[in-house]
This record gives sequence, structure tokens and C-alpha cells, in this order.
Amino acid sequence: MTERIELPRALVMALLHEAQRSPHHEICGLIAVRGQSLRPVPVRNAAADRRRLFDMDERELIDAMKTMRANGETLFAIYHSHPDAAPAPSLTDIERAGYPDALHLIISLETKGVLQMRGWRLADDVPRAVEIGVSDGA
Repeated sequence: MTERIELPRALVMALLHEAQRSPHHEICGLIAVRGQSLRPVPVRNAAADRRRLFDMDERELIDAMKTMRANGETLFAIYHSHPDAAPAPSLTDIERAGYPDALHLIISLETKGVLQMRGWRLADDVPRAVEIGVSDGA
């Protein structure tokens, strides 16, 4: 049975907008959760080849995690975009998954004018699709 997760429309729109603002480079960040409230935490992509890879800026990542803890939040998901590829994890994404038990959201800009987002679990080096629903809730 496929896992299903509902995401608030405002969060989905914020992630898609962030990806659209950087159509030639991968964007990346975290999604923090506290109770039922989710919020995006963009982190600068420090990869040498930002068109094909994402590597979260170490200092920003540490600061984001500290802020989340201070706010009573936990890590819900990691997100990044693929400017020229499908919304599926690459071999590099799988190999470098620092938090394999977290939900991984991948936004694709592969088809001009069409944004796609898919969810994945990357535990045990085996990507498992997560069905994403969009709700009007918080």
C-alpha cells in the first residue's frame, strides 16, 4: 500500500514558486513541523554544479536545525528541485540522503510551463513513492 501525505496548498505553492524563481539551478531546503503546522525553510544550494546537484550550505543547515529545535519543531521533509529531470530521486540523491527516513519532495521543471512535485522515502537505498495530496488546511 502506498503511503499518502496531505500537504497544505500554501506550502505546495511556496515550494513551486521558489523552484520557478530559480529555473536553471536546483533549490533546496527543509520543511519544519510543529503539531499540524508545516513551514518551508529554504537553505542555499552550495553545490559546485547547482544545475545538476544540491548540497545544502552547511552553516545555513546547522542554523536552520537549531532554529527548528528552539521553536519546538522537527524535521518533516527535505525538498529540492530538478530543473531538467523528472521528479524522481537520482542515484546521487539516494546515495547522499543525509536523513533517509525523512520525506523527500522533488520538484521538476523538466517540462516548460509545467511544475510537478513527487514525494519519496529513501531509506535503505530503495526509493518508495509517497502519494502527495493537497489540502486547503494549515
